Amino acid sequence: MRLGPADPRGRRGLPTRKADENARDVRPRSRLPITITFEETGFPTMRFVTGRSLAAASAAVLLALLPASGRAASPENEAQIPSSESSATGKAADAAPADPSALRICASEKQPPLSMKDGTGLENKVAAAVAEAMGKKAQFVWFSKPAIYIVRDALEKKTCDVVVGLDFDDPRVLTTKPYYRSGYVFITRADKDLDIKSWSDPRLKTIDHMVVGFGTPGEAMLKDIGRYEEDMAYLYSLVNFRAPRNQYTQIESSRMVSEVAGNKADVAVAFAPDVARYVKDSATPLRMTLVPDDTVRSDGQRMPQSFDQSMGVRRGDEALRDALNEGIEKAKPKIEAILEDEGVPLAPASN
Repeated sequence: MRLGPADPRGRRGLPTRKADENARDVRPRSRLPITITFEETGFPTMRFVTGRSLAAASAAVLLALLPASGRAASPENEAQIPSSESSATGKAADAAPADPSALRICASEKQPPLSMKDGTGLENKVAAAVAEAMGKKAQFVWFSKPAIYIVRDALEKKTCDVVVGLDFDDPRVLTTKPYYRSGYVFITRADKDLDIKSWSDPRLKTIDHMVVGFGTPGEAMLKDIGRYEEDMAYLYSLVNFRAPRNQYTQIESSRMVSEVAGNKADVAVAFAPDVARYVKDSATPLRMTLVPDDTVRSDGQRMPQSFDQSMGVRRGDEALRDALNEGIEKAKPKIEAILEDEGVPLAPASN
């Protein structure tokens, strides 16, 4: 789900594709997933998402980045239950004894195509494959808010035990060994002579609109090449000029792809696992090209573009981490098949 320490790469934006910051059915037929719905409560803090790391940032700082117009906050994504009730909810969940035969997986209902309540999300399928390899039932604990809040409001409250799709260096959790590595991609129409392969391509300064996620390496590079002001109003129009005041605001992955397919933008830059399914299913042929991991800004600062993806457990839970590592190794063929089916381009393994 794209969420590590605060850095300029901005993950699933500032710490991580790491903000507080997540086919074929690979679930064991004899171990059907159990569904539990968990409503996020409490008032969320705002966080940037860059690459796949998370770095908490105040809503005031984010608001300062917005245009003066269109700042009316929408209650759509704001928490509606006071923090005291949130604590009570967490305690109630803790009171229920965990089923030792199940793997309780923290899962967002609102992170397509990575996590979807029907279990068809990329990360849902990977989690089910690993649970099967561990000899456990995949028990999804569904969370009604964006995935960037799962660690704080679900994992840390012991409502669930494992989060899928975190950056390997996410400091909030104890991570497993990576099970794949991917990165940001340039998305363009296949029928256009616009095979962008690098941020240094001079055509990026003269093309029509570009779509990038807020708080991501793409946004940082859009500013670096001097065209952010040109695209800013367009980008915020894609979220109805919704201000990130006490809510997570991001352009939907499907929208980024459709903007390019529909000729409303020439190039989109997104984290590959977030968009691969939509690119593959697009009626308009599109191309995806991994952004080079040696990308640097004009001031010489390196901007990482590829990230190792791991699962995360609560710090101190080495036993579960080690069991997951064994399950990941056993499930490796299925994980590779899932990624191939999704069309996710893989980046070279890191050291």
